[in-house]
Amino acid sequence: MKKVAIPAFSLALVWGAAGFAQDAALAPDPAVAEATDLGEVVVTARRAGAPMWTVERGDSVVILIGSIEGVPRDHPWRPEALEAATLRSQRILYPMEARASPADVLRLVWRIRTIARLPAGRTVGDYVSPELLGRLERLKADERSDRWKTESLVGLSLDLLRDAGRERRARGAPTVVREAARRARIPGEPVGLVRGDELIDNLITLPPETYLPCLEAAVDAAETGSAAARARVDDWSRLRVPEVLDNPLDRALNLCWPSGDPEIAPVLRTRWGQAVQEALGQPGVTLAVAPLRILAEAGGVLDQLEAEGLDPAGPAWRVDQR
Repeated sequence: MKKVAIPAFSLALVWGAAGFAQDAALAPDPAVAEATDLGEVVVTARRAGAPMWTVERGDSVVILIGSIEGVPRDHPWRPEALEAATLRSQRILYPMEARASPADVLRLVWRIRTIARLPAGRTVGDYVSPELLGRLERLKADERSDRWKTESLVGLSLDLLRDAGRERRARGAPTVVREAARRARIPGEPVGLVRGDELIDNLITLPPETYLPCLEAAVDAAETGSAAARARVDDWSRLRVPEVLDNPLDRALNLCWPSGDPEIAPVLRTRWGQAVQEALGQPGVTLAVAPLRILAEAGGVLDQLEAEGLDPAGPAWRVDQR
């Protein structure tokens, strides 16, 4: 089964399908009033129970929704409120997307052995410290074979994130907003695109040790177990932003492929900063669904806006703000 896990996940990312579920929309909550002006848009969005900040410059308003990966479908938050706010926005900004051609997919399938396994004759012990290897062996003690020792560090990390409680069947903020905007024909665009060949090239050409920080963080997350994964989602819906960023699973997702890829991550952050600035130059309301960490991390979008003299209104994103 593990030989299939990498290509299945990679194909989903290359096609831009990961995280975009095709579920039917939830029935509207009658308690969600129809927003008719900016104040009501903001109030409606806040009812969703997701971290949200509003930034104003002149006649421009940007509503920043901090999203996280892996919100279980049965988690108690209010996506219908976010849907209602989406319907009253003039434009939408979505997370960066990955797009691939049929040739990219064929190349991925052709090179899957290179992507899924370490170079011939090498094992994970050739790349990690004895201490980290010992932790891995304890986590993998119930495996039926030692094949994990020759998995690529990317593949091994993804296995560990699954063990840590990473939820793949989820319906998070980007999906909710995208579905509502599509039904209402509200214009929107991703902050940027990553070509499929770039994703594949990085997996093929970058040396295995490139992904050591990801593996180390994934081990931390797997050792804490699924309780930490549940706490992360609870903290997110209760607007405890610093706790989310400090969660072992969230730290690991930040460092792991694809969004944590060392060549892709800086581009993601640059594009989000630029996109928010561009939105603040347009009249009306822009609703932006951005990764929470890119917004709230040290030096992130919120810190940049604050340094500019703007006042992002919303929950504390740093411990020193409490």
